[in-house]
Amino acid sequence: MSGFQNKIKQVARDTDKYLHQLFKNQNVKSYLLKPMKYSLFSGGKGFRSKIIVDTGKIFNIDYNLLKALSAAVECVHSYSLIHDDLPCMDDDDTRRGKFSTHKKFGESTAILTGNSLLALAFEILSDKKLKIKNKIKTELIHSLAICSGYSGMAGGQYLDLNFEYKKVNKLQLMEMQYKKTGNLFSFCCSSSAIIKEKKLSIKKDLSQIGLQIGLLYQIIDDLIDFGGDSSKVGKPTKRDIKRGKATLISLLGYNNSLEFAESLKNKLINKIKKYGRKSCDLLESLEYIVQREI
Repeated sequence: MSGFQNKIKQVARDTDKYLHQLFKNQNVKSYLLKPMKYSLFSGGKGFRSKIIVDTGKIFNIDYNLLKALSAAVECVHSYSLIHDDLPCMDDDDTRRGKFSTHKKFGESTAILTGNSLLALAFEILSDKKLKIKNKIKTELIHSLAICSGYSGMAGGQYLDLNFEYKKVNKLQLMEMQYKKTGNLFSFCCSSSAIIKEKKLSIKKDLSQIGLQIGLLYQIIDDLIDFGGDSSKVGKPTKRDIKRGKATLISLLGYNNSLEFAESLKNKLINKIKKYGRKSCDLLESLEYIVQREI
């Protein structure tokens, strides 16, 4: 996977460069800029950005536009991680091998930092410098808002916390995973179709592919938490069991969860292949998800 690692690192560097330039151009002075940068530039893999670039390749989207989309998504993702780590949520002291934002700057600052990053995502998408039709901008903003809010990531986090130490069925579990993780991947996959003003059926198909990629990513994440090495993962492992988290592993067991992930991957491969030769990078990213160290 060395070739893939180079690709994902390049996408991450380009997205970071876009965000660094964005901060450089800010005329406003704010203490929150420091924790915002701390959270954004924390060594994350930028996998969601890679999915945006992969899907953009299918539709021949300009790379500079894809960088803007990636920057917006990374802001939303960072916001969610900051809030997830708070003591009132998952209460994690470390993230990506260093102090989580609330441990570094305090809880109130972490909350405001997360809020600011969420707002920054929409600032990026609504910027006049983004040379796309206002109609398309509106649809992108609307789509990302739905993926981020009460019916998406925030709603998924609520279910995640509410399901702790409770017996949930597979349907409930899938709903939580789709909302908490799948929705942002859904935007990553459908955004290029939105930009190209493709018919609704294509947008919906890519949205569903993104949801399922997010589900696969979360299942592998849970498997890593169950059997992974915290020094390699960059955060404590085996926390899901201690906190009574509802996961596919707690419902089906480790081996059955592995089989479920493999089956899901194969179904996704067949769906993605419909988009032709230019879908090869997206297929490669799919393989990367399941090859992460468990």
